Amino acid sequence: MMEKMIFGRYIPGDSFVHKLDPRSKLLFVFAFIVVVFLANNVITYAIVLALTLFVVVLSKIRLYFLINGLKPVIFLMVFTLVLHLLMTKGGAVLLDLGFVKIYEDGLRQGVFISLRFLVLVFMTSILTLTTSPISITDGLETLLNPFKRFKLPVHELALMMSISLRFIPTLMDETDKIMKAQMARGSDLSAGPMKDRLKAVVPLLVPLFVSAFKRAEDLATAMEVRGYRGGEGRTKYRQLKWTAKDTISLVLLVVVAVILFMLRS
Repeated sequence: MMEKMIFGRYIPGDSFVHKLDPRSKLLFVFAFIVVVFLANNVITYAIVLALTLFVVVLSKIRLYFLINGLKPVIFLMVFTLVLHLLMTKGGAVLLDLGFVKIYEDGLRQGVFISLRFLVLVFMTSILTLTTSPISITDGLETLLNPFKRFKLPVHELALMMSISLRFIPTLMDETDKIMKAQMARGSDLSAGPMKDRLKAVVPLLVPLFVSAFKRAEDLATAMEVRGYRGGEGRTKYRQLKWTAKDTISLVLLVVVAVILFMLRS
């Protein structure tokens, strides 16, 4: 299952989304997180969902691949829906089982919040799938440059994010190997009471943390021997270039935001 996870993975391609400047993609995602909260009825959520599917089509990433890689997130979405169905009260009673009552407001809020969660995860996943970690680092560092006057360590923050994205797939593969090794030794993480399951997780976490710290130390040593001394005075081989496509993508999001604001109930 771990090898199917798509968090932090980058898929090379030549789609419209792949060719966008990382700065425009970061701005699009950050603005989209705000725009999503303008939706509060069926029509506005349909527009947000249509925009998300449109971006998925432009990225040339199969929808099945996204859904298959985000199964744990979809499980959380279903859990959120069920939680709202059971806890939120208001409106007409849709189902009365005696000990459980499902209300109209609970169903509406559960579906809306689950959809909001889904589109946000899809958009952020498309960002990481269509943008290499080094490009995300350069874009984030450029966007945060104005904060340097406030003594914010912009380069270090961007570098930490890049390294984190780079090693998420590696750590997942390492976790999968350790789980298979533990299962070969007779350890079962999916059976027995919760107490036994938690005890079985400890032999999994210890070697994973040891491996993560070792990789971090090796990376720090490699960067040091190559003369890395921070971001000051460093030149860049990859130059970012803003094109008309980037402007069009942001203008499209602004238009969608205006439409959502006008259609709010």
